[in-house]
Amino acid sequence: MHDELELLREWDADATPLTGPARDRARHQLLNAMAHAGRRTDTGPSRRHVLRLSAAVVVATAVTGTAALLGTDGSGEGGAPGTSTPRVENAAATVLNGAAAWEREQEKEPVAPRDDQFIYSKRIIKETEQKTGEVKTYTDEMWDSVDVSKPSLSMELGREMWEEPAGKGGGVWPPRKWSELKKLPQDPEKLISAIVSSDTSADGRSISDLDKLERFEAYWLLGELLKNPVLPQGLRPAAYEALALVPGVKTIPGVKDSAGRTGVGITSTERGSYGSQYLIFDPTSYEFLGFRDERISASGEKKYIQLSHVVDWGIVDRVRQRP
Repeated sequence: MHDELELLREWDADATPLTGPARDRARHQLLNAMAHAGRRTDTGPSRRHVLRLSAAVVVATAVTGTAALLGTDGSGEGGAPGTSTPRVENAAATVLNGAAAWEREQEKEPVAPRDDQFIYSKRIIKETEQKTGEVKTYTDEMWDSVDVSKPSLSMELGREMWEEPAGKGGGVWPPRKWSELKKLPQDPEKLISAIVSSDTSADGRSISDLDKLERFEAYWLLGELLKNPVLPQGLRPAAYEALALVPGVKTIPGVKDSAGRTGVGITSTERGSYGSQYLIFDPTSYEFLGFRDERISASGEKKYIQLSHVVDWGIVDRVRQRP
């Protein structure tokens, strides 16, 4: 199955193929465009761009329908008939609130990065080709400009890619500037509202007011926020608690992480979401273990299961410098 950004590439056949990070940036732009079209006139993509991105989502949703819950082995196959499981809504809240409690016990106020510095992170990716079972392991490093005014360097499956500085008024999600991260509310409901409304002061709507696209947007953008290795004290547990409030968030038991540990996955099953992508937690302590994702080859003939986790991070003064 193609993801919607691959479908977008087919929609515009003369476009340059999208890399993984480019897909992520386009997906975020798509989510914002879809959720905020008609509500924002001063920023964001042109109407033509919004419509083209929206068309890709419409096609993808028509193809996939409602996302299916993955099986206990993370393979996408259904679980054994007659297997009894706890109510998944309660289970998801238990895991995520437990992760918030675990994080609060561990965290300390981090050193705030300066705007002229870079956030360094190193992650291990274990990728398995689904049909053959062939496994490859990659070590990817990233140097992200804090204020996005300098070129950032990232790696994807061992390949280096440069991210150009953002233009005037531009930015990224999640924010890297400490001043912007500090503005994000640490009340879980207000955090959801602020993220979905693209306004750190929040728009005051309750979670029950969000439509299905906005619910998935909240899930996806909170997950992206949690990928940031350095956050102000209290923001990471608040993000876990916010995820616990998002309708459609479910548990996937019996998931193996990139270190071979058995954990429990958290994913969204809202229409148009990615049932193959989820966060993995320890089933007892609820410590966060890593991410699970899928990648489709450019030909569409191969599917890869990706497991990843961050093994090192720090604040540095220049690209290629390590902590």
